[in-house]
Amino acid sequence: MSLVNLNAFAQALPKAWSSRVLERFGGGNFKVLRMDGTPYPDEVHDYAEGLLVVDGELRLRIHGEAVTVSRGEVYVVPAGVPHSVDAGSAGTLVILDV
Repeated sequence: MSLVNLNAFAQALPKAWSSRVLERFGGGNFKVLRMDGTPYPDEVHDYAEGLLVVDGELRLRIHGEAVTVSRGEVYVVPAGVPHSVDAGSAGTLVILDV
């Protein structure tokens, strides 16, 4: 794989909040998804998850506190930490999980 337009890739996905693995690196996944403004329920993973906003804004909820991640910013959710997404999150998100 060579050059990929992440925004175009996300827009072509069949539905929002359904990530797709673009590539795997050293046992980790590089995933892309489209955020559509709707909330996403609490989830927890047994691995760390990096949430990189390529375009738009991600409104996370970590331990009950609101965290806004803007374009060009990344938030790393440690393994075992429940997190959800508040309404209003829209744009392109890259997920890095190891």
